[in-house]
Amino acid sequence: MAIGIKITLNKGLYQRDPQETNLGKNIIKHSILLIDEIGFEAFNFKKLANRMNSTEASVYRYFVNKHMLLLYLVSWYWEWVSYLIDFNTMNIEDPKRRLKIIIDTFVYASKENPAIDYVNESVLHRIIIAEGTKAYHTKAVDKENTEGFFYNYNQLSEKVADVITELKPDFPYPHTLASNLFEMANNHIYFAQHLPRLTDVHVEGENFDEVEVMLEYFAFTLLGCNEVVAV
Repeated sequence: MAIGIKITLNKGLYQRDPQETNLGKNIIKHSILLIDEIGFEAFNFKKLANRMNSTEASVYRYFVNKHMLLLYLVSWYWEWVSYLIDFNTMNIEDPKRRLKIIIDTFVYASKENPAIDYVNESVLHRIIIAEGTKAYHTKAVDKENTEGFFYNYNQLSEKVADVITELKPDFPYPHTLASNLFEMANNHIYFAQHLPRLTDVHVEGENFDEVEVMLEYFAFTLLGCNEVVAV
């Protein structure tokens, strides 16, 4: 699927919108590849500039620090998943089918291939799995939330919670289930790959089918409709 879209994010995340220039797009492209290669702790703007054959000053014109760059990348992914949910559930009225598609999107959003050549969704997904929580497990989370930096995640959770409420109006924890499905999708892929005794699922390469089955089991059992739902 090739989709030409522009992801809209909070302007406070960047100094200059990297989607507007070739240099900015290169910063996004190479930061994704470099963080995936060496990890966020070892990543810095000097290494990024060297990888790009550019200067640190050019990177700082777009992002004030590497935390904001990571938050930008994570927010980009949240908004991309939200877009895919809208696209994949278009004209589907049955909330059970929509929730099943949402779970599949959580697990396999990285397999979609939009016409955005400066974002490798598969590599970005690995960053979300390994590094994503570092964007908001910080001392500044409350201040950043007040400034709207987590708007895309809040909207994604709200979108899924609405489907859960439509499916079971008296379910008391729709937002909890929505955010947990997203976090579980990433956490249990990570556990299966690195800490296998923390999970009961197995993954092979980019085959995350067992994770999807697990999420469906939890979601539809909690909601009292654990029969197989055809997409």
